[in-house]
Amino acid sequence: MRFVSIVALSIALAAPAVAGDKLPPDRMPSEMTPTEIKAYNADIDKSHPYYITCRKAEVIGSLARKLRVCRTNEQWKESSARGNDNARETLEGFARSGGVNGN
Repeated sequence: MRFVSIVALSIALAAPAVAGDKLPPDRMPSEMTPTEIKAYNADIDKSHPYYITCRKAEVIGSLARKLRVCRTNEQWKESSARGNDNARETLEGFARSGGVNGN
């Protein structure tokens, strides 16, 4: 048990050193220009937690307008997990109510 604790502690201490070689962006990635993002991403791997990825999202109510959403890999992962949690809670709530939506 003590060995497992020591290994877990050493991994926890080593993780910031691996991710710590590159600091997170100093402002929100969506506020950065494409040139700034390219310069920031130049020396890091695409799988790095702070690598910035941009996606285009459709704007509701517009047929042509797209919104550029840029986040770090870490932020995309958190956003995806949060969305999955919300969907799970909604589905469980619907199941608890016996499938009746209240209308």
